[in-house]
Amino acid sequence: MRSPTRGLGRVMVLLAAALASACRAVPEGWGEEGVQYGQLGTDVMLSCASAPAGSAVEWRRDGAAALPAGSAVRHGTLVLPHASLATAGTYSCHSEDGGLLHTVSLRLGHLPGVPFVSCRASDYENFSCSWTSSLETFLPTRYITSYRKKSLTGEEKRRNKNGHVGPCLQDPARAGTCTVHKSEFWSSYRMNITEVNPLGSSFRLLDITMQAIIKPDPPEGLVVEPVPRAPRRLQVSWRYPTSWPKEPHFQLKFRLQYRPIIHRSWSVVETVNLSEVITDAFTGLEHVVQVSAKDFLDAGNWSEWSMEARATPVRDPATVVSEETTTDASLEILAEEPSRAPNPEPINRSDPLEKMAILVSLGIFAFFILAAILVITILVWLRVRKHGKDETKPHNFLVAATHLKALPKAQIL
Repeated sequence: MRSPTRGLGRVMVLLAAALASACRAVPEGWGEEGVQYGQLGTDVMLSCASAPAGSAVEWRRDGAAALPAGSAVRHGTLVLPHASLATAGTYSCHSEDGGLLHTVSLRLGHLPGVPFVSCRASDYENFSCSWTSSLETFLPTRYITSYRKKSLTGEEKRRNKNGHVGPCLQDPARAGTCTVHKSEFWSSYRMNITEVNPLGSSFRLLDITMQAIIKPDPPEGLVVEPVPRAPRRLQVSWRYPTSWPKEPHFQLKFRLQYRPIIHRSWSVVETVNLSEVITDAFTGLEHVVQVSAKDFLDAGNWSEWSMEARATPVRDPATVVSEETTTDASLEILAEEPSRAPNPEPINRSDPLEKMAILVSLGIFAFFILAAILVITILVWLRVRKHGKDETKPHNFLVAATHLKALPKAQIL
């Protein structure tokens, strides 16, 4: 049974988080001096800081006396009801004689929304998180990024009962990302990405495990080469991504996809090696090849596909020799007897593999025809034989009956 104190403590934590999210106090360090921020759709009030108490003041917007519709001045304070983006601008208050008392630049926007966050580990020692805002606030925005390690060792638990807390380091060169270095592959973490703007803050908590978010970078150095004297083969090789430390206990497996450039469907092969031989390539056709990687123990996700590499298998030597012979013979005929008449005999350029496939198909077809004829013959023979036996049985019975009738009665008795 839960104690009332623990339940109350949890409620207080939730209330504190809600108050932090809804806070509208203007944090320090936002913009330059003389800028005031307001929330769209609410009543915004601008005070004339330098005006004497109780004195009458005049407000102007961008130097003109015309103010937004519905605005009013109350005790020297300008009230702008239901402020919209069009309400933003530079406002100034003046004394009765027109002297400038105070100037303020009004910027309007929304409270931060809960950011969208995703995390990925490109190796087993570090992971990164990226985020995007869920709402266009029209205001300057900052992010506070931190993490807490959830699965602790005994020593860590003794040192800090709440877990190991640290910053997720943001890289100025990569906006919207932060990195946790020296992470542990078998540990789980709770990420806190807080979006802050001058009106308040909002945060996203995300629980992650390294095994679930591991996604290697694509393999590098992909090379595809034809195999000499092998018209249907291509030799493919690649390297580990440089971001993945090659250790005996953290290996990668690979997925190879390839297709002729004129086709749309891919053939896929998985391997644990750094090279593979494609054995069913199409002779004389250019092929496109890509490779991706994944943790050997199937943790996480496949990497993105690598850059494409292309190669064309060597042509069948027999076909090449046949075509060269035909070309040489044609040239000799043209040299001996020049004629523009077309050759009535068609040139046979069919692939020997296609011929072999046709012969095999005809052989299989002939085999099934012969088998069918044999089965029909056997069935007919069995039927005739059975019919012959059925006709023989009554005949023998009549002969025996006639013989008994011809015998003397004494013999019968």
